[in-house]
Amino acid sequence: MGPVYAITDPHAPLPVADQVLAAARGGASLIQIRDKSAPDADLAALVTRLLPQVASLGARLIVNDRVEVAIATGAHGLHVGQGDGDATAIRRRLPKGMILGLSVETIAQAGRVPRGVDYIGAGPVRATATKPDHAAPIGFAGLAAIVAATGLPTYAIGGLAHGDASAVKGAGAIGMAVVSAITRAPDPEAATAALVAEWRAA
Repeated sequence: MGPVYAITDPHAPLPVADQVLAAARGGASLIQIRDKSAPDADLAALVTRLLPQVASLGARLIVNDRVEVAIATGAHGLHVGQGDGDATAIRRRLPKGMILGLSVETIAQAGRVPRGVDYIGAGPVRATATKPDHAAPIGFAGLAAIVAATGLPTYAIGGLAHGDASAVKGAGAIGMAVVSAITRAPDPEAATAALVAEWRAA
């Protein structure tokens, strides 16, 4: 898992499929398709179409929340939140080798991550408009505390952008998950590549 984790935004100007491919071409290692309102059938069709293209570019495609879609399409992974069901039970349903990520918002949650989760997404570091119902921002100090409370690879998420790589790395995270910094950039592929380069230089 590399340092840049791109998450799609169905409300961004660029279609989701184009967001995914631009991020993959730019060097994102994980790309999550997140769309809370799309029907399962539409989401599954999109994932099925994109999987071989994403894999050929060296990235892995993650489905947000939709367990059935992830299983049916053979996606590379699934990411769930604290309210999306028991992660242990979900892990048992997933095919062997499928990545499972879990959102963590507090130190207490970090201490209760069940076995079978491959990475956590910690945040929000800052307030973010892409998820209006998010928990209270944790800041970089909170991020460091969550990293220290879990032995799992941790991606920082929430309001992150260019210029944050050094602080994220300093907190002990393995990378940064971003939405707007890629999906709403004038050139999403170039924006992704710039984030990768920034992380390597930090």
